[in-house]
Amino acid sequence: MADFTAGERIPELRVTPDKYLTYRYAGASGDYNPIHIDEEFAKAVGLPGRILHGLYSMAQVARAQTEAAGGPQGLKRLAVQFRGMGFPEQEIVVRGTVRERRDGRAVIDTVAQQGDNQIIRNAEAEVEVQ
Repeated sequence: MADFTAGERIPELRVTPDKYLTYRYAGASGDYNPIHIDEEFAKAVGLPGRILHGLYSMAQVARAQTEAAGGPQGLKRLAVQFRGMGFPEQEIVVRGTVRERRDGRAVIDTVAQQGDNQIIRNAEAEVEVQ
């Protein structure tokens, strides 16, 4: 668990979604948009291929916060901006830095990226700290 002092980085989360993730996530979320599950359709509409669900990417940001806070009960608020397309079989790296700590809570600025592509930025999490 992190100390959550201003300027401290939370532990980095690295996850690589496998090539079938978008199919499983479609079933779990109910979002069967063909840009997520049909390679040819995605390419026909100008995408390089199937893209990850934005909410999957957001879930990885939430996961990084909950792991740093010692469990899901510690995450009190999460706001993100979806800014880039994520792709299966490419590692997602989630990094966060504590902006401030006060009144038993820490505010963490976070970004999720694949290589140089920021798929989520300007994310802000608020976690409860001891």
